[in-house]
Amino acid sequence: VQLQASGGGLVQAGGSLRLSCAASGFTFNRYIMGWFRQVPGKDPEFVSTISASGGNSDYANSVKGRFTISRDNAKNGVYLQMNSLKPEDTAVYLCAAKYYSGVFIYATRADEYDYWGQGTQVTVSS
Repeated sequence: VQLQASGGGLVQAGGSLRLSCAASGFTFNRYIMGWFRQVPGKDPEFVSTISASGGNSDYANSVKGRFTISRDNAKNGVYLQMNSLKPEDTAVYLCAAKYYSGVFIYATRADEYDYWGQGTQVTVSS
């Protein structure tokens, strides 16, 4: 199983970035996907999640209206479009996968996820 996040970088406040996560080694369209972010010394913080089909999603209040999650099951990829970035968005962004058991269509807690990628650094300057 591999989750490879990319697309991070340094951007000024108000700018945009698009993160990608390439998945392999599991049946991607049977997994809920999530984005979390982590700063040193803290636990991963929920950012966004998307159902296995891509038809449902959820966001942390802090990013609603600015971030958009999407997925392409044909390409085994999940994406996070981040607009109007703020310095407080600075973190390592991690993608994660959780097997969809047919009960809850998405997941917002880090401990619910089965697989994690290594993350990509996003730095927003003021």
